[in-house]
Amino acid sequence: MEYGLQLYSVRDITQKGLESAMQKVADLGYSSVEFAGFFGNSAPEVGRMLRDTGLRISGTHTGWEELTPDRIMNTILYHKIIGNKNIIIPWADLSDRLKLGQFIALVNEAQPLLAQHGITLSYHNHKDEFLPNKAGQIPHEVLQRCTNIKFEIDTFWAYAAGKDPIALLERLGDRVSVIHLKDGLANGQGKALGEGTAPVAAVREYAIAHGLEMVVESETLNPTGIKEVERCIQYLRSLEA
Repeated sequence: MEYGLQLYSVRDITQKGLESAMQKVADLGYSSVEFAGFFGNSAPEVGRMLRDTGLRISGTHTGWEELTPDRIMNTILYHKIIGNKNIIIPWADLSDRLKLGQFIALVNEAQPLLAQHGITLSYHNHKDEFLPNKAGQIPHEVLQRCTNIKFEIDTFWAYAAGKDPIALLERLGDRVSVIHLKDGLANGQGKALGEGTAPVAAVREYAIAHGLEMVVESETLNPTGIKEVERCIQYLRSLEA
């Protein structure tokens, strides 16, 4: 099986040297990466890093600020140069009716333009998107109804919000572009894969059965990012065995 890694998982070394971090990730057996920033590296340089490390780019976490009308074309150009076809907004403040409405307006302007350039726009959830905001809205449900955006389902944060991740994936169907394989406790405390109580093994089986891209994310740098994501891929290989 092939697994990707969200590079935020090794943020303790990406900011010191993106290429060396990518090589370490490749050496562990991850086949693709999801970027969380480029740390001042040019698009041609990032493209070279991908070629030299043999890693495929599965997507990027790109802030909504990069998709405003004055910046979106530069964002599109950068991502086309590095060969990325999946832009994922990692978070937005959707805590009240006005902020949610403004975000929907931005998405509905940016998404068709990105699509014209062969780029899919997705949104990555945390816990709060599944809980009522100040206006009593469930932000994730509003995004489902009012936009055509795809979803990167962070299965751990869905679990921490009291959702059944597999039931959520079933309900969203082809609105799901990719999943985050992540583990932790119901109280929101993150853990390496296999060390928490989230249904990681069941989610993995569902993803395999439905052809969903799996990206590992493990955030607690315990004791370092590389050591933590090494335990993650060892756990996944144990499931294969």
